[in-house]
Amino acid sequence: MSANGPAYYTYPAFFSYDDDGISIEFPDLPGCLPCAHTSEEAFKRAKEALGLHLFGMEQEGEPIPAPTPVRDLHPEDGAVVAMVEVYMPSIRMAAVNSSVTRTVTLPAWMNAAAKERNINFSQVLQDALRKQLRT
Repeated sequence: MSANGPAYYTYPAFFSYDDDGISIEFPDLPGCLPCAHTSEEAFKRAKEALGLHLFGMEQEGEPIPAPTPVRDLHPEDGAVVAMVEVYMPSIRMAAVNSSVTRTVTLPAWMNAAAKERNINFSQVLQDALRKQLRT
């Protein structure tokens, strides 16, 4: 187990197939309700939603509930129960390393000269900020 929680979480999900798409419900995690149009998309979105939901709970210090055993679940008619597993270290790392877009203002001549030399604006700004943050 890492400082932020376990590496893997596995939870049951109800997949309900309707004419207009697939809705997914995690009975142990109210509010985690992704949806999709295809089965492939549904499993992908279920994993994404589960990971982000659990990451949010970890960040807020909320207790993570134990998953209900499948034998104790009673989905609505027609719903399919599937176990969804997420690998949290990659989700935690992606959240920590997410990028943000910032707007900067600089003189037009500087912009033109930098473009002419194929200078990567983002990299230059990151390098300058790293240097400033170390001092």
